[in-house]
Amino acid sequence: MNRKIGDRMKDDYILLHRKLYVLFRQNWSMEHTSLLKKIWKNSLQRSADENLEDLLQGLLFDMKTATILVDEIGLMQAVVCAVLLFRPVNRGDASIDEIRGVFGEEVASILRGLKKVNDLTGKKTRVESENYIKLLLSLAEDIRVVFILLAEQLQSMREAKGASPERRLDLSVESTYLYAPLAHRLGLYTIKSELEDLSLKYTDRDTYDFIARKLNETKRSRDRYIAEFIQPLKERLDKTNLKYEIKGRTKSIHSINNKLKKQKIEFENIYDLFAIRIILDSPPQLEKTHCWQVYSIVTDMYQPNPKRLKDWLSIPKSNGYESLHITVMGPAAKWVEVQIRTRRMDEIAERGFAAHWKYKGIKEESTLDDWLLSIRESLENKDADIKEKLGDFKLDLYDEEIFVFTPKGDLFKLPKGASVLDFAFAIHSKLGATCVSGKVNGKNVPIKQVLNSGDQVEINTSSHQSPRQDWLNYVVTAKAKTRIRQLLKEEAGKQVDIAKEMLLRRMKNRKIELDDPLLMQLIKKLKYKTVTDFYIDIAAEKLEVNWVIDRYLELGNKELEQRELPSATSADNFVLKPHSQITGGADELIIDQNLTGVDYRLAKCCNPIYGDEIFGFVSSQGIKIHRTSCPNAHDLFSRFGYRILKARWSGKSSGTASYTSVLRIIGNDQINIVANLMSIISKEDGVQMRSISIDSNDGLFQGNITVMLANTSMLEQLIKKLKAVKGVKSVSRLN
Repeated sequence: MNRKIGDRMKDDYILLHRKLYVLFRQNWSMEHTSLLKKIWKNSLQRSADENLEDLLQGLLFDMKTATILVDEIGLMQAVVCAVLLFRPVNRGDASIDEIRGVFGEEVASILRGLKKVNDLTGKKTRVESENYIKLLLSLAEDIRVVFILLAEQLQSMREAKGASPERRLDLSVESTYLYAPLAHRLGLYTIKSELEDLSLKYTDRDTYDFIARKLNETKRSRDRYIAEFIQPLKERLDKTNLKYEIKGRTKSIHSINNKLKKQKIEFENIYDLFAIRIILDSPPQLEKTHCWQVYSIVTDMYQPNPKRLKDWLSIPKSNGYESLHITVMGPAAKWVEVQIRTRRMDEIAERGFAAHWKYKGIKEESTLDDWLLSIRESLENKDADIKEKLGDFKLDLYDEEIFVFTPKGDLFKLPKGASVLDFAFAIHSKLGATCVSGKVNGKNVPIKQVLNSGDQVEINTSSHQSPRQDWLNYVVTAKAKTRIRQLLKEEAGKQVDIAKEMLLRRMKNRKIELDDPLLMQLIKKLKYKTVTDFYIDIAAEKLEVNWVIDRYLELGNKELEQRELPSATSADNFVLKPHSQITGGADELIIDQNLTGVDYRLAKCCNPIYGDEIFGFVSSQGIKIHRTSCPNAHDLFSRFGYRILKARWSGKSSGTASYTSVLRIIGNDQINIVANLMSIISKEDGVQMRSISIDSNDGLFQGNITVMLANTSMLEQLIKKLKAVKGVKSVSRLN
């Protein structure tokens, strides 16, 4: 088989094969290994020559995915086997029954889950499709399928460097919107960070390179400071009997970028670029004791900030994360975050729920099943809107947690921002449905009261209470939102039946026959989005039944008159005029697949021009076109991934000035420099200057120049010429 592998794939194949062979030899019988090789050999022999390279590329991808599962998530045997066997099974080169006979039911079960996901996603075009919801629902069946999907996504992102811009955008949106938060919820922080960093790299390369360069430039001074901070700590820790490891960890590029945007500060002003981590080798029964002992040593040496203490030792996060975080004042009056945890806690922090299996019996309680159950319940709600399902899914992935207690002292974990009503539904759906108020720490409060960690909550109910539409504004948990919607739908169904019966009875009394198409026309004319909303308003007496019947008769008479008039134009002569493009230029955009002639607007937040890598966003004002490097792109990907559309420029640029771009220029404040800049712009063919704003201070000038031009090539040429002006320090494109 090696002779058939191209030279460029051979080294990768050999390296991965050796690593996986060690795994096979240590954990599987010779029968397992022989069958695996036999299945792959059959696949290669059955593959046509023109498909052989694709099949081998697929094998390499699967082996790399399996390596991620082993090295970075910590899974072995059954999961790795399922990954390596799925391609032959999916091609029909081996059956699941055959696999079950040698590898057992566990591997066969994972393969069935993978096959189900593959079948459902084969025709998936974007994240709001119904198949996508079914995919999410399938995640709850076997957590190992989730880990495999995450590993495959990570490997796809690592290989996306040479892919098309459209493919990179697709992968980045998926990673930002679903896979990164999913990895976060499962405690796979390293994978989460890499997915986010790669998404930033593919969508905003300039920002990524800027932060990476700054980190590299400051690495030496940062390492020197970490060593200065650690040295006295090591001297104190060495005097104890504790076995430990201490190291510095730099924050991810994505998280640094978030700080720059949220805090609106310069890179040099970020104080927490890194954290110090102390990892203890402690027996299970002494873990907390040793962690608090180290806490005492650190805070004796460095002044702590009590507001920044985070104790996840006493009450771990729902994803199993355990650690003690403190922020202390280090040398040169700099704040430094110190994380204290044991080896077991560190492995769980790095590998999430996958590491729990290794330590089964030490920590019996796990909330993973509860979380998967709540996700399944949300997604199984057939009445809920698809976007509502996705919203609930993301809500549960991203929440910070608070801890509240029942009067008997039972502990409940809820997302930050949860209300009394959320707490009631968390205990039981019936309790939530009949909740009228609550008692928080002995004080009566309304159902919308937001809870804080440590609150003791008692629920007051009434048999006359029933859910209302505005309750959805008071809750944040997926369980509460799902159950409220279900109850409202049930109540609406009852009201619709009552209203229908009332309308039919009145029409019968007035000897009027009901024409369903005519009634539908009336409902549409009254601007109701659904028939249900129409009947609910009748039941609520917002619409008077006789008034509705009168409008129905008027519409029927008008329809009759129109049918009696001769037709002005035959259907054969009717021509559908395409939508005009709002940009007004000759350059055409292709949106989604091959959709042209669609109304769109260029987003003002990033001013895309012909030649930029772009995407479409479905907003309330229609489709807006953004650059993939837009400062708002990450927020749109992570919050509204289902509204993202592919977009690309088509044809050739017209060469006329039609796109706006703003340039930021910084330079020495010297005579004639601004005049020289303006002269260059005025002489440039196809470039028009629209505005200029210059400020001068301490011998430096900085300002913004707005120009109109046709494409990125003209913009790059202009920037190059402006940078060549003597005294100019930098020229960059804003937004």
